[in-house]
Order: sequence, then structure tokens, then C-alpha cells
Amino acid sequence: MQETETKPIKILGISGSPRNMATDFLVREALKIAKEKYGAETDYFSAKGKKLNFCIHCDFCIRKKEGCIHKDDISAELYDKMIWADAWIIGTPVYQGTLSAQTKTIMDRCRAVVAKDPKIFLNKVGMGIADGGDRIGGQEPAIQTIHNFYVINEMIPVGGGSFGANMGGTFWSKDRGAEGVSEDSEGMRSLRRTLKKLIQTTRLIKKASSGAEPEAQKPEMPKGEK
Repeated sequence: MQETETKPIKILGISGSPRNMATDFLVREALKIAKEKYGAETDYFSAKGKKLNFCIHCDFCIRKKEGCIHKDDISAELYDKMIWADAWIIGTPVYQGTLSAQTKTIMDRCRAVVAKDPKIFLNKVGMGIADGGDRIGGQEPAIQTIHNFYVINEMIPVGGGSFGANMGGTFWSKDRGAEGVSEDSEGMRSLRRTLKKLIQTTRLIKKASSGAEPEAQKPEMPKGEK
């Protein structure tokens, strides 16, 4: 058995919400499932209460290749977690039909890490979660923006596949926070399906990197999906 097969997948969950409510609950729930069902190692970063400076396009990171000019909680806490992880889960609340300013700031500030090492995130796998007060209020555009970020940074974005999950984990909170999203059975189904794809894809990437023969993913059908 290859060494990489014996090591658990490392997953980072990022909540881009300024509150500990629906998004915080969902990212933590995804990490809990990843740990309990798939044996993953997990870590977590929440934007709540953190000092997150906007990217000011000063090009310090390009000129110096020493990281970001801002010495805030992204530099102090998040960069190392991002590098450590094999896969990421980025969760965002829907604000004005797309992702939150906190989520966008976190993504923008990754430029400093990539400027230092352009291949630092190569082949890491990523998924998105979005929750909103309306059933259809911008969840998919928000996840698409997260997927765009993954592609630009040479990561591999995954959705949950057709028949129920599509872009990723999409939730209707009904403006009732964690209680609201926990009662959204279709949202929870989309989360479980997308997380399964994240695990499968990350395992395939790790096997390919080790030189082992990857196992083909079996096609999924909606009937009986848990």
C-alpha cells in the first residue's frame, strides 16, 4: 500500500460569515461528516471577529515574494492552514445575490501566497457552500464565484453532480440561522453529495500523485441517495 493511502485526507473549512449562524453551522457540519464518516483530519477558520484587510493591489507580494503586506488574521492564521490542507470547503452567506465581502477578501488575499509560490495550491480540491434567506437568492452564483477562484489558483472544483446537488451545497435558511438550514433536507442532501465528491476526488488526486492506480468513480443515481 502506498504511503499516501494510509494517511487521512486533510480538509480545511472556511466560513466567510461575520456571524456564527447558518454558514458557521454548515461548514462545521461538513467537517464533522468528513471526520466521522471518511476519517479526514480537519481544521477550521471563521471570519467572525477576525481582522481581515482588503487587498489593496500594492504589489508588495509580487515584488518581495514574502507574503502579504497586511499582518492580520489571514496572514497569521489562514495561510498556513490553506497550505496544509489537501481540500478546502468554503462557505458563504448570500449577500446581494452573491458571496459575502469577508469571503471575497479571503479569496483576494490568496494572491500573496500564490505570488510566493505559483504552484502552492496546485491540485488541491475545493467545494462551495452557500446559504441564503430566500430559496433562490444567489446561492449558485456565489458558489460559481468560489469555483472560479479555485480554477484560477489551479485547484480542482467539485459539485455534487446532477440529480440534486449540481454546483454544491445550497441552503435556504429562511433567516433562521443554523436552525433554518438544519431543517432544509434538500440542502443537507446537496451537502452530503458534494462532500462525497470532494472526498472521492481528493483520494484520486492523492493516488495519482503517489503513482498508484486510481480507482474509477462509480456513477451515481438519485434513487436511494442518503
